[in-house]
Amino acid sequence: MGARNASRSWLGVCGMAVLLGLLLLIAGPSAAQRGGAGAAPVIVLHLDGAIGPATTEYVRDGLQQAKTRGAPLAVLVMDTPGGLDSSTRDIIGDILASSTPVATFVAPAGARAASAGTYILYASHLAAMAPGTHLGAATPVSLGGSGSPLPGGAPAEKDKKDAAAPPPADAMSAKVTNDAAAYLASLAALQGRDADFAQRAVREAATLTSIQAKERGVVEIIATDLPNLLAQADGQVVQLMGRPHRLETAGRPIVDAQPDWRVRVLGVITNPNVAYLLFLIGVYGLLFEFMSPGAVAPGVIGAIALVTALFALNLLPVNYAGLLLLLIGLGLMTAEAMSPSVGVLGVGGVVAFALGSLMIFKGPIPEYRLSYGVVLAAVALSLAYFAVALRSALRVRRRAHAIGPDTLVHAPGQVVAWSGGAGLVRVQGEDWQARADAPLSPGRGVRVVRRDGLALYVEPEEEASAPPRATSRSP
Repeated sequence: MGARNASRSWLGVCGMAVLLGLLLLIAGPSAAQRGGAGAAPVIVLHLDGAIGPATTEYVRDGLQQAKTRGAPLAVLVMDTPGGLDSSTRDIIGDILASSTPVATFVAPAGARAASAGTYILYASHLAAMAPGTHLGAATPVSLGGSGSPLPGGAPAEKDKKDAAAPPPADAMSAKVTNDAAAYLASLAALQGRDADFAQRAVREAATLTSIQAKERGVVEIIATDLPNLLAQADGQVVQLMGRPHRLETAGRPIVDAQPDWRVRVLGVITNPNVAYLLFLIGVYGLLFEFMSPGAVAPGVIGAIALVTALFALNLLPVNYAGLLLLLIGLGLMTAEAMSPSVGVLGVGGVVAFALGSLMIFKGPIPEYRLSYGVVLAAVALSLAYFAVALRSALRVRRRAHAIGPDTLVHAPGQVVAWSGGAGLVRVQGEDWQARADAPLSPGRGVRVVRRDGLALYVEPEEEASAPPRATSRSP
């Protein structure tokens, strides 16, 4: 009994040791983070390319990570030509609501913070640029391409008699420009930056180099790299949620925030080329399922692709006239395949499809336009689909009838019984009343000439011969 109890005690001690080890393994990182709160890292996010929905999710997740890890600063390393207005405003809202100071760093040399990048830089608590970079050109451009922004705001009232006349410039562009100018000026006032350049950047598409931006008070720091930026930022006082906040960044480790799988997937499907192809796969998959019920796979793949494409299109700057033309083109090509019209519907469908494809993502941002190669490939595939469908329809039209009364015409048969000019013939396994111009004998091969009600008109088939008769042998 003593040995057994000792064994149990030993097993209990070992079990407790294992559990304690697991507990320390799990709690160790958290305890280390708490114990090393003074060495919390600076979180760095890299914004390269156009600002879009995926960028918004990436920044939001990065700022949440900075808050969780107690980072003294989150740095947005930026090189962007601009982006979507909705995504830009979402990012600015996240920056202004962040409890972690946010610095925008236009880097490396040759980078730019154009258009949307200028707004994000103005909203940041700290602004920095690398030598050889520039910012500005923040004039909003209509995604539909209609109208042009007013370079000087409201028109001058030089003539009272023309005061009631509509302004010569596009009114909607004037409203958008004035709204953007006021928005950027409010961000400048919030962070104590040059508001005059903010107005010129919007109304005149003005730009500044890094040196000019530092002299004008648009940015606070010119840094060669991230360590240099953190060294200069240490001790700087910024306005964080309406209160002064002193930055402590000297000697802090730097951690790059990596986008998670959700952001990566969102970045892929919100690529206009991918969203366009997913839309076509969805539509064609459902069409194939409707034309060939029971195939299952085309319907399942098409439904998934179409829902994903609609989600992506909801986040992208879609021209609805182009989308409507695209749908009309697909509908006309489908109608041609279902009820051939000698190519009229098909040609019209291909033309509408091509025009809709070119118009669907019309906008000023190259990253949010369709590639011409993708459009040409899609149009070529649609033409091939249309050609195959038209060929199949013509082949069906020319094919002889397989069912119905017309299938009896020219069908071969055999005389079963005959008397005078009428008799009984067997055609396609059935016995029919028949008539002929010449007398026929039982067993004679015939061919149907025409049908009149329940009677067939036949003629002898010269090449047909009676089947051999059974002969009896004498014992």
